[in-house]
Amino acid sequence: MDTAQPIPGAQIIVLSEHVDYWNHDGWKDPYSSSLLTERQTAYVGALGLKTPYTPQMIVDGTSELRGTAAERLQTLEKAAALPHVVVQISSLTIEAKTQVVLSVRVEAGEAPEKRNADIYVVVALDHSESQVLRGENSGKHLAHVAVVQEFKKIGKLDKAKPFSQDFQVKLKPGTDPSNLRVIAFVQESGPGRVLGAALKKVQN
Repeated sequence: MDTAQPIPGAQIIVLSEHVDYWNHDGWKDPYSSSLLTERQTAYVGALGLKTPYTPQMIVDGTSELRGTAAERLQTLEKAAALPHVVVQISSLTIEAKTQVVLSVRVEAGEAPEKRNADIYVVVALDHSESQVLRGENSGKHLAHVAVVQEFKKIGKLDKAKPFSQDFQVKLKPGTDPSNLRVIAFVQESGPGRVLGAALKKVQN
């Protein structure tokens, strides 16, 4: 989906959020995070589900991507047709001193319907791989895309007021900056609907 982009005129921005509740099977997912588990658990309540599960695909914070290929496409088309906040990553730089620091500037337009919403910045690996040693997928070599490394709320989008803010994050040792993408998105609290998003790859 990340490369296919099946909706003309719309960009599907993918995030792989690895949960940590499978780590008890004897192999720890190196990309897993308790924060992302909490985020998935919040969706259980927000979407009226019985329990979290994997893999689970959430579209714009309001629906699941399930069913046949035609039904999935319909879900994506419905989300793309809604009005969205204009989000921009207006600058992105890498500075290497004692530790590599990534700096971004995020800008967002006014929220539709004068809703308050949170603004997040995510730093993700453009692509990565892992060799599963134990558990249900023992022995499998897995390829991943857009794997979350840093997930931060940087502010709020107020009613009838545009947003602009700089954000810095120290990259983990050994991270290849050319294998990173940065995603900024606006989401109603709850978690609620994702009102807008932008993506920028570091090598660009």
